[in-house]
Amino acid sequence: MVKDAMQENPPHTDDAVLNGRVWLRQPLDGYRAGVDAALLAAACDARPGERVLDVGCGVGGAMLAAAIRRSDCTFVGLERDPTVRAFALQNIELNRLSGRVEALPGDVALPYSKFSRKTFDAVISNPPFFDDERALRGPSPARRGAWIADAGLPAWTTFLTKAVRERGTITVIHRADRLGDILALLDDKCGSFKVRPIHPFADAPAKRVLVRAIKTGKAPLVLLPPLVLHTRGGLGHTPETEAILRGEADLPWS
Repeated sequence: MVKDAMQENPPHTDDAVLNGRVWLRQPLDGYRAGVDAALLAAACDARPGERVLDVGCGVGGAMLAAAIRRSDCTFVGLERDPTVRAFALQNIELNRLSGRVEALPGDVALPYSKFSRKTFDAVISNPPFFDDERALRGPSPARRGAWIADAGLPAWTTFLTKAVRERGTITVIHRADRLGDILALLDDKCGSFKVRPIHPFADAPAKRVLVRAIKTGKAPLVLLPPLVLHTRGGLGHTPETEAILRGEADLPWS
């Protein structure tokens, strides 16, 4: 099945991530899983036996890395782009995870009730960063769907809250300047927020945030210590980040 599908693929690469524990087949001209996906996977804290939904799973970068980290959980990815979803299906097979990972078609613009699955214990997502195409230089057509949220961020947050059970967790990685919007959009249904800023350098403002919420949670918001990705002077990732990317450490919520 994977071999047949490869013959129909656009140009692609096969990339090792998580220190070689996960292989990702990714299109050359399209959105490619990177550090954001790796951090989202490291922040997934699903407990043994829980069911996790990755909304907008792309080629499966975050979902598969999280599945390797959480070997006692099951995962479902939701992806609207059939070409991208085909890569996710291949990656599930390449990593021999078809017994507990699957990728299904779906779109956050549609009500969750149209998605014939009961609610999940945990939901993770890396939503598109922009609602308005005028906010950035136009991405290539192959990458547009990963960068532009056609239905807007409210559609994504609504879908996430509908997809998770009461007391279940929602974990999102997004632009730091959208933190206020994310908290406001989730606030009606969620609480017990925890926020971890992601800084490119220790002396630079955060560019990303990881946000974790509990549906119907009531605890006060907690701002956690930041994760700093790089050191100055061309030395690459910080030791903490390198350990996370290699799968040797998680991103805890305490």
